[in-house]
Amino acid sequence: MTHDHDLVLRPTEAQISAALNPPTRRPATTPQGGASRRVMTGRNGGDLVVETLAALGTTTVFGLPGQHALGMFDALRRSDLRYIGLRVENNAGFAADAYGRITGEAAPLLLSTGPGALTSLAALQEAAAASAPVLAISSQIPTAGLGGGRHGYLHELPDQAASFRGVVKSVHTVRTQSQIPSAIEAAWKSALTAPHGPVWVEIPHDVLLAKTSIPVVTGGDAFPDELPPRPELTAVAADLLSKAARPAIIAGGGVVRSDASGKLRRLAERVQAPVVTTPGGKGAFPWKHPLSLQSWIEDRYTTDFLEDADVLLVVGSGLGEVSSNYHTFKPRGRVVQIEADLGKLESNHPALGIHADARLALQALLETVEERTDASAPERVRAVLAKVSERIAAQELTLEQDVLASVRRALPADSPSFWDMTILAYWAWSAFDAKSPNLLHSAQGAGGLGYGFPAALGAAAADPTRPVLAVSGDGGALYSIAELATARQYDLPVTWLIVDDGGYGILREYMTDAFGEATATELTRPDYVALAESFGVPGVRTSPETLETDLAKALAAPGPSVVVLPAVLRMFAPTHLGSD
Repeated sequence: MTHDHDLVLRPTEAQISAALNPPTRRPATTPQGGASRRVMTGRNGGDLVVETLAALGTTTVFGLPGQHALGMFDALRRSDLRYIGLRVENNAGFAADAYGRITGEAAPLLLSTGPGALTSLAALQEAAAASAPVLAISSQIPTAGLGGGRHGYLHELPDQAASFRGVVKSVHTVRTQSQIPSAIEAAWKSALTAPHGPVWVEIPHDVLLAKTSIPVVTGGDAFPDELPPRPELTAVAADLLSKAARPAIIAGGGVVRSDASGKLRRLAERVQAPVVTTPGGKGAFPWKHPLSLQSWIEDRYTTDFLEDADVLLVVGSGLGEVSSNYHTFKPRGRVVQIEADLGKLESNHPALGIHADARLALQALLETVEERTDASAPERVRAVLAKVSERIAAQELTLEQDVLASVRRALPADSPSFWDMTILAYWAWSAFDAKSPNLLHSAQGAGGLGYGFPAALGAAAADPTRPVLAVSGDGGALYSIAELATARQYDLPVTWLIVDDGGYGILREYMTDAFGEATATELTRPDYVALAESFGVPGVRTSPETLETDLAKALAAPGPSVVVLPAVLRMFAPTHLGSD
C-alpha cells in the first residue's frame, strides 16, 4: 500500500507556525429572523477529528450530520476535505465501502449517535465481509451519560459500541480530546492492515464541542502493518506445487485487494495450474487465458475438476458458502490456503494454512517454486468450460445471456460496476468478464439489499474521470432511491440500470421452487423514469433489444442517469442440490 504523504517525525517550521496560530471561526452572526443565538468561536474537538484525518492523507469523507455530531461537521468547513453527504446512513456506509475498495484507502464515514449510528450497521457488515476499509467515526451522548446509567439523553444506548463489536474489525473509544488523534490513527491503521475492514471510533458529544488548546494536528503514522508469510510454510507449499500432477488454483477477493493479480498469473503459468475466481475475486485472472476456468465456481463440473486436483492452492478466500458451491465441495487432494483473515484459515477444510497477505505469499512462492510443464492443462480447462456451456444452453436462458452480454458490450472496459443482490448480479458472478481486477463489486459478502447505487456513487467520488455502472432490481432500488438526490447534487457520473420485474425476483424463484408458490415477493413500484426525472436525473425505459444502445448512450453522457429495463429474468439451475 502506498500513500501520497510521508511519515512526519519532526515538525517543520510551517507546521509549528500552524500549530501556534490555528485557524479561527468566521465572525459570529445573528441568524436571519432576529433571534440572537450563541455562536461558538475557536477550534474544538471536531477540529481535532478533521485535522487528524487530513494529516493521515484523507481527501474525501462521507456521512450524514446529526445533533451530537455537529462539532465534526462544522469543522469540515475549516478544512480542505471534500464532503459527500448521502440521505441515509446505510447508503453513506455503502459509498464509503466502495471508495475504500477503489482507492485502497480507509474511507471516513461520519455519523451521529444512536439511530444514525445503528442505521449504518448493514453497510458495515458488508464492508467486513468484503474486507473493505471503512473508518466509521460516530458521536456519542455526553460523557456524563456514559456507563449505562439510563439518564434519558437523546439517542442514548446502554452501550453503543457493543452494537458494533460483532460487526467491525476493531472498536476505538475516546473520552478526552487528547485521545482523538491517537485513536483515529490506530483505527486507520487497523482498517488498512490485512485483512482490510471497517473500524469504529466513537467520541462523546461534549468532547467534540468543547474548545481545545491542543495544537493543530499536522502528522501521523498512516502506514499499516504488513502480513508476510512464514517462510517454512511457503517452502512446503512451493514444493507441493512443483511436484503436483494436477494442480489448480482458487483465487478470491484477497488477490484483488492486495493487488496481486500479476503475481497470480505468473505463478499459474509457471506451474500450469488452471484458475477459477470467486465472485469476490472477479478480474483476478484474465477471463480468456488458456488456464482460466473463469468464475463458474457454482457449477458442478467446476467443483468436480477442483476436487480432482492433487494440490489445490486457495488464495484470498475462506471457501465459504458460494465459493464452495454451497459446501458441496469435498477436495480429495492436498489443500494450501493463503488467507489474511486468521479466522478463515482452515475454517472449512483442513489445509496447509498460510496466514499472510496474498501479494507477499505469492511473491514468496514465485521465488522458490519450480517450473512444470503440462500440455494437457489448457485442454482440460476447455473441456470443463464446454460442459458448463452445454448445461446452460440446455436451460433456454437466451434472454438472460443476451442481457448480460449487452451490459458487457455497453460498459467501457475500464469502468467499474457495482451490483445489488439481484438475478442479473448472480449471473454476473459466474458469467461476466470483469476485464481487470477491482472493477466488479457486489454485495455478495453479506448479501444485503440496496448496495449497488450508493456504492457506485462512492466509486464515482473516488474517480470521476470514468463512468460507473450500478445494477439493481426494483426491490433493491427502492432501498436507495433517495440517493438520486445525492447523485444530482454532486453531479456524479453513475448510470443506474434498474431491472424491473415487479418484485423480489430471486426470492420469488426460491419460494416457488420450495413451496410451489411465492408469498410477500410482489411489489407496487413507481414509474422509475418519471421518478428519476423528478430529481433532475435523465431516465429512459429500454428493452432487451435496445439495452446495449441505451446503456452505452447513458454511460457516455456526463452526470447521473437511470436506465429502466422491464424484464423477468430467471436463474440458471443450481448444481449443489444434486441435479445438473
